[in-house]
Amino acid sequence: MRHSIRRQMLCLFIGLLICMLVGLLAVNIWFLEPYYIKNKEEQFVAMYTAIKEAMQEGKLQDEDTFDELYQQAEKSNMFFLIVNPIEKKGYSNAPDTMELRQQLDEFLLNQSSENDKILQSTDDYEISQTNRRGGQTDDLRMRGDLDDGYYFVIRSPLASIQESVSVSNQFLMYVGITVILVGSILVWFFSKWLTDPILELAALSVKMADLDFDAKYKSGGENEIGILGENFNSMSEKLEKAISDLKNANYHLQKDIEKKEKAEKMRSEFLGNVSHELKTPIALIQGYAEGLKEGINDDAESREFYCDVIMDEAAKMNRMVQNLLTLNQLEFGDEDVQFTRFNLTELIKGVIASMEILAQQKEARVIFRQKEPVFVWADELKVEQVVRNYVSNAFNHVSGDRVIEIKIRTGEEKAKVTVFNTGTPIPEEDVSHIWEKFYKVDKAHTREYGGNGIGLSIVKAIMESFHQEYGVKNYDNGVEFWFELDVR
Repeated sequence: MRHSIRRQMLCLFIGLLICMLVGLLAVNIWFLEPYYIKNKEEQFVAMYTAIKEAMQEGKLQDEDTFDELYQQAEKSNMFFLIVNPIEKKGYSNAPDTMELRQQLDEFLLNQSSENDKILQSTDDYEISQTNRRGGQTDDLRMRGDLDDGYYFVIRSPLASIQESVSVSNQFLMYVGITVILVGSILVWFFSKWLTDPILELAALSVKMADLDFDAKYKSGGENEIGILGENFNSMSEKLEKAISDLKNANYHLQKDIEKKEKAEKMRSEFLGNVSHELKTPIALIQGYAEGLKEGINDDAESREFYCDVIMDEAAKMNRMVQNLLTLNQLEFGDEDVQFTRFNLTELIKGVIASMEILAQQKEARVIFRQKEPVFVWADELKVEQVVRNYVSNAFNHVSGDRVIEIKIRTGEEKAKVTVFNTGTPIPEEDVSHIWEKFYKVDKAHTREYGGNGIGLSIVKAIMESFHQEYGVKNYDNGVEFWFELDVR
């Protein structure tokens, strides 16, 4: 199961915060009190040292010295009692010395409670903690003797340390939850800012895998993701060019294989067809030329008719020769095919526009509703010739409602172009032969508009050079010609 980077970052952040919060709580619970007690021990020793130095210097009774000791004890939350039992002298900062005297008496009598725990012990003093109320530390105290018969006790109450820990833990919980919530929101927006370009790149990679080279990375940026996006765009352009080169190379390879096999057969067929198709127009030209020479009809109208026939037949011969040369080049593989990616919709619109006058002459209505661009891979000039031959054929055979409709149907791999004209369907026995050179379904009608049966043969040769499908389909009210091209 895949998980998004955004979700992973959020979970990682929350996990880290929870671990930190749990760690802080554990430190508070298990280490704060021991650390506090250790720090108090150092304060006890410092207080003892200050008292002993004052005692040795004979300044204990000095008011300034006592004030300094008082302030030091108050700062560290300590109460001290210094007494000389023999001389009955004493010094203290405690408002009530009864408890301190009791603790000092216990020390002097070597009495200690079983709840007391000795932390430090020297020849001059001992530091202990008193555990009461279910094992909780009640206070810390330091007891010992000074010079000249003086004894001392220093006490620091610790009853509030557990409460402080509890309050601290509650505060950490509230702060931790707040930080997790606010941090999660910030991480969510940060991860969205970070992952949106990555998601765009992922979508772009999918489109590139489907050979959609129109998709580009558009978010920009000067960081590593922006550089990766630019590399994606560059790779897309190079891949498109590589596919184009590959298609061209593949085409040339197939052409070379087929060229030798077809050469001799095409030559013989070409000579036979040319001689057959030229026979009739040459005979007509010869006959009418002899008539002009012999002056069969001397009137100007007859001579003009004879000349028109000769010129018309010569024009038909010229068109036929041009078509034959084109067809011969295609069949022999002499035509260079350049595969490019182009907009098929615009190509068809251009063909229709160029044949508008013919549509007016034929009183035909041309329908082409495609608006969206359709990009295909092929030789653009040769595809235009195929479309033009199909549309010209439709104009020559349109009848009935006199409608010509052109459509583009797109699939995942192919684009299919159809050219439909209303009129008489092609007889079934002729359908399989219409792609043959010089084959005419209705010879009289074909002769009327100057057809020579080569147009569809040229379509066949071009589509086979592309290695694409083509065909024809009869309907009750007309005929539909079609061909296919690669969209990727």
